[in-house]
Amino acid sequence: MADLRQTPLYDMHLELGAKMVPFAGYDMPVQYPLGVMKEHLHCRAAAGLFDVSHMGQVILRGAGAAAGLEALIPQDVIGLEDGRQRYGFFTNAAGGIEDDLMFANRGDHLFLVVNAGCKEADVARLRAALEPDVTVEYIEDRALLALQGPAAETALAKLAPEVADMHFMDVATVTLNGVECWVSRSGYTGEDGYEISVPEEAAVALARALLADEQVEPIGLGARDSLRLEAGLCLYGHDIDAATSPVEAALTWGIQKVRREGGERAGGFEGADVILAQLAEGVARKRVGLLPEGRAPMREGTEIFAGAEGGAAIGLVTSGAFGPTLQGPMAMAYVPTDMSQIGTQLFGEVRGKRLPVKVAKLPFTPANFKR
Repeated sequence: MADLRQTPLYDMHLELGAKMVPFAGYDMPVQYPLGVMKEHLHCRAAAGLFDVSHMGQVILRGAGAAAGLEALIPQDVIGLEDGRQRYGFFTNAAGGIEDDLMFANRGDHLFLVVNAGCKEADVARLRAALEPDVTVEYIEDRALLALQGPAAETALAKLAPEVADMHFMDVATVTLNGVECWVSRSGYTGEDGYEISVPEEAAVALARALLADEQVEPIGLGARDSLRLEAGLCLYGHDIDAATSPVEAALTWGIQKVRREGGERAGGFEGADVILAQLAEGVARKRVGLLPEGRAPMREGTEIFAGAEGGAAIGLVTSGAFGPTLQGPMAMAYVPTDMSQIGTQLFGEVRGKRLPVKVAKLPFTPANFKR
């Protein structure tokens, strides 16, 4: 497709034998010759390198940047320490999630990473709300790599030993392969690892330097999806969207006390009246983990029922796949809150047959972050 955008690593992906697919307007690698299953397991056992350059990178500069961002997200931005990063989400007046993001305090500016499919809307939202007091700089000349897995530290420390001293959600400016990079100890696989913003002209050389380590394999979007699902992490546009609140999505851990009722800076963000009321009173539906019996995955869109026969659907699968680490199928769905308790027996309809499924604890695979 001629209208698809390419990341700076596009030619390297082809050279490595990647199968390319359209994703968020980009031509992206879904898998390499190793295959999705082996890529997934390799990332859990050693280290995987992901091209996530399609994501949006944004810098906010100005004395009012933190307070301005707090008017758009229900997170504690003002209290975030220099050199630290936090998960957040843009909300709307109805309490829905417009996008989720990572934001970091870099001392004299804030650095944001937003989703590929939402980045233009996010930048427009930031500019409309913050300019001219705050400068919103959309970064288009840097690539973004994610190095994930238990061997990520060893692999990256060969290029810069100081990265071994970083902890989960630390951010730092680090020289890698002779180039200044912005590094965070984070990722979206449930494993230890790093996300690396690198000037686009140096991206291929850095990727090759990392792949030269025998513990590092290139990983595509297929395994990225199964890894994040095992980790119980939401994919925007699937598990969360503009019609889903953070309380329904079980993301309330991401709303710090200072922004809640009774907090020093309670409310003051889009949809605060709805979200704070839901925190106090509860919601009718919740995101849960599901473990289907047998081997057949229950894919996105599968209807969930309370009984083996009869009755209307009570929920819908938002993400579903086979979990290579679990060695079985897994899914996430929204179900009525009174049916969201762990162990609750439900049924998913697959090809006209209702198959048993149980509500399960998230994440499906324990996180391996370096705290």
